[in-house]
Amino acid sequence: MAIAEVGSVVLDCPDPRALAEFYARVLDGTIVDEGDWVDVKVPGGPTLAFQAAPGYVPPRWPSPEHSQQFHLDLTVEDLDTAEKAVLELGARPLETDDRERTFRVYADPAGHPFCLCAG
Repeated sequence: MAIAEVGSVVLDCPDPRALAEFYARVLDGTIVDEGDWVDVKVPGGPTLAFQAAPGYVPPRWPSPEHSQQFHLDLTVEDLDTAEKAVLELGARPLETDDRERTFRVYADPAGHPFCLCAG
């Protein structure tokens, strides 16, 4: 028996609303804005939450000297289509040159790494 369930995954960032809007569009989620804390309710998945972090410094990819802290793996039907969409929303590529792999790595607008993974 599980001790707990995932209530939400929380990301520190400089602008919670802006980052929530990015992920709401990527995941077709609904935003609940409480100012310094913004939730994205994801259909069929855990809530993503974003909290204001003054002095936020994004993780580096890849860098053993600087922890990533965490990253999201997002499963997609078509890597090329999903890549185009996240780049239009403000993501930037981190590790996308190997087109034979089943995943590609990006940074969200606040610098958190995330992967698009072929489903």
